[in-house]
Amino acid sequence: MKIYETGEFNIKEESAVAIGNFDGIHLGHQELVKTVLSYRESCGYKAAIFSFDPHPVDFFGRVEDFRTILSVDEKKYAAEKTGIDILIQYPFDYNFASLSPVEFMELLYRKTNCRVLVVGENYYFGKNRSGNIDTLRELGRQRDIKVIGIPRVKVDGIRVSSTEIRGLISQGDMEYTARLLNKPYFAIGNVVKGYERGRAMDFPTVNIEPPIKKLLPPDGVYFSTVIIDDREYFGMTNIGKNPTFDGNRRKIETNIFDFDENIYGKRIIITFYKKIRSEIRFADKDKLREQLNRDRQECMDLIDDLDALKYKL
Repeated sequence: MKIYETGEFNIKEESAVAIGNFDGIHLGHQELVKTVLSYRESCGYKAAIFSFDPHPVDFFGRVEDFRTILSVDEKKYAAEKTGIDILIQYPFDYNFASLSPVEFMELLYRKTNCRVLVVGENYYFGKNRSGNIDTLRELGRQRDIKVIGIPRVKVDGIRVSSTEIRGLISQGDMEYTARLLNKPYFAIGNVVKGYERGRAMDFPTVNIEPPIKKLLPPDGVYFSTVIIDDREYFGMTNIGKNPTFDGNRRKIETNIFDFDENIYGKRIIITFYKKIRSEIRFADKDKLREQLNRDRQECMDLIDDLDALKYKL
């Protein structure tokens, strides 16, 4: 997959382009991607996603302490998994935000050589969101570009959206999050050295720093998997500050079952399948160790029974 993270690019081959923020690359986004991939199959077009960085909501500060579902690296990983040829992370700034609908279409046409544009049916674009899908279709007709609007995807009557998914993550509902994402919620990071308190209690952990600006589930213990060098292991992950040890910095720590290798510095992927309990302060290390044993057993019991495990990255 080719990645452009600058405005200085031009795609020479004809392309089919899906446009949007693609935060999460959820079921709705995946319908857009399937459509551009179908045009690669039928017409030989390059299949591309045209997205933005930073997220417009974050850029304009419309939501206090806004967090994305996917970090920049995670978005690249998830996009590549879809099978597309090109991911464009166009720099979102005031100049880009001030483009009129006509200017936006001219930029797309000039940069991507698009023959097909695919958007959600409720798509708005251009300065002050002045353009909609009807505007896009008219501008497309003038340039012999086919514009396709994809209906909203619903699960159990709920419209799949990044906003809905952020709400589920904030509630710690990782199983329903997996349904709407069509994959488990995950975090990517490099393994860093910790205090090795877990190892002293026979629960060694691998630690990653939370990706900047990423929305994390509530503090607590989660049944998880860890992907290391394309191999997947079961484990349990704690998100939080370690109140038993008076910690003051939020971390992601995972005890990997049946694993004892030195992987400092490696890039790993941690998935969150189910919340086991909230993070709490224990009276001492012995009480914590007793609870960790119970947590581990609960996670082990889920390996053969948890329906959400059918969702894979």
